[in-house]
Amino acid sequence: MTDLPDTAADLPEIETPPTGTEEYFGAAFPTARRYAEHLATTGIEWGLIGPREVDRLWTRHILNCAVVAEFIGENDVVGDVGSGAGLPGIPIALLRPEAKIVLIEPMERRVEWLTMVVQDLGLSNVRIVRARVEELVDEEMFTVVTARAVKAMTTLIEWTREVISPGGRILALKGASVEGELVKAKKLVRRYRLSQPEIHVVDADGLLEVPSRVVEIVKK
Repeated sequence: MTDLPDTAADLPEIETPPTGTEEYFGAAFPTARRYAEHLATTGIEWGLIGPREVDRLWTRHILNCAVVAEFIGENDVVGDVGSGAGLPGIPIALLRPEAKIVLIEPMERRVEWLTMVVQDLGLSNVRIVRARVEELVDEEMFTVVTARAVKAMTTLIEWTREVISPGGRILALKGASVEGELVKAKKLVRRYRLSQPEIHVVDADGLLEVPSRVVEIVKK
């Protein structure tokens, strides 16, 4: 079903997850490790991740994205915009098996890879939609939309505001320059009656030396 190497000896040297990662993922850790193996092999072969990322898969990618799950409830329907290699959608799905996760990705090759990986991981709470999120108005509705490295906050707000249910939220993973993006987004926040953005700095229970920044905006 998959293109993974047959034995562990054939796998590239993947970054060792920080001590405590197994406890953080709990029962989902073996599946998270399998996902890391996909990123390091098929993910590189299919062009979804760069080969230089293998030695920082856990800290820069999987755990960096997994922190979004800390803000997800069991009844949430989460749209992962521009999912790409399943980040942050797949780590969220691993940590919140009760929530429904929709991986939204317009590129056919990435959708094929996501389909292969989701089936291999046995993620029954994940659905994959090939589309741009702005094309899903009147078709999908989410209590949460999330994104990582997908456009500026102004664009993300414009793209997603009509697929977020009342009281729903944007949870965007952003870098150190996020404050500048939020300044530019002030007019849109007022225009669309959104809450003032809140920046959560989270470190996955101390596993991340460089914490993640999760911007939360609520649709009133």
